[in-house]
Amino acid sequence: MIASNSKRLAVIRPDAMVWTNEAARVATPGVVRSKQLRAWYAFAIKLAAGISLLAFLLWHYDLRSTFRLIWRERPILFATTVALFVASQLMSALRWQLLARLNGIPGRYREYLAYFFIGMFTNVFVPGVIGGDALRALYLGRRHKRIAEAVASVMADRGVGLLTLFWFAAVAALCITRVRLPASELRVTLAAGAMSLLAYLAAPLLAMGASRIGGRFSRLVAPLIPYLRRPISLAPAIVLSAFLQFSLAVCQYLLGLGLRLEIPLTTFLLIVPITNVIASLPITINGLGLREATYLVLLGMAGVSKDQAVALSILFFAATLAGGLTGMVPFIVTPMPVDQPVPA
Repeated sequence: MIASNSKRLAVIRPDAMVWTNEAARVATPGVVRSKQLRAWYAFAIKLAAGISLLAFLLWHYDLRSTFRLIWRERPILFATTVALFVASQLMSALRWQLLARLNGIPGRYREYLAYFFIGMFTNVFVPGVIGGDALRALYLGRRHKRIAEAVASVMADRGVGLLTLFWFAAVAALCITRVRLPASELRVTLAAGAMSLLAYLAAPLLAMGASRIGGRFSRLVAPLIPYLRRPISLAPAIVLSAFLQFSLAVCQYLLGLGLRLEIPLTTFLLIVPITNVIASLPITINGLGLREATYLVLLGMAGVSKDQAVALSILFFAATLAGGLTGMVPFIVTPMPVDQPVPA
């Protein structure tokens, strides 16, 4: 069992979403190696940038006072935060199932739940989210003999999550005035919301254009066409994503209560999604360093000290880490589906 789990982790790498069977057939060894090297270089640069930024933040502030604050966190509220975070991932698994069904992939909810938590557990040990996404797509694709559609469902899952995040953050920035945002961050948030809305509305046109191009490009994007052709069919997944964003803000609010911070929930409804928008920029791996720096700025504007902001960020990271470890059980007990060719 341990050897099997090691093999599963061994397939995860920064270019893991480029492992589809069709790509492997059409690409020459030289081209594949070149793409892999470029992916590794980009991965290393982003990881180094994130670690450097995080190290600077930790070096710049007195960690002793920060850890004294962390020690004051109420255990019951931390445990509640972990439980709420895990519950939010149950919604994420349901969202993925709804999107996969739009692409004709069947399966029970418990199957998607197991695969989703396997991916979440993998992300604990692999920087970024690409590794976990690749692994859950591999599980689902092998289970139903539809690798391309499984990859498309995971891409759609991430895409819907980002769309909703951008919209949630833009609405919060316009409606919640308790915290006055810096002009630069307000512009980034509103621009992300507007551009993502335009992309959503233009999805049917993109689907028609992709269908007309033909050739290899058309074959590669074909699994994504069901999501682009009828954006309204994504509405249930978008609603689930909105609840997910709300629950993440509540998680931070609970941790703040545990630190005895007098910050209203509305402040977290503004700060958390905007922080995640900034962290989604492709500058570092999984927003490493960017998220912590944005917390310092925005929470500081809400009257939170730098030590308190760093403590809150570390506590939320610890809560998500603890939540991710719950995926260890499905990772151990769920075998990798056998990749067998479908009889002609």
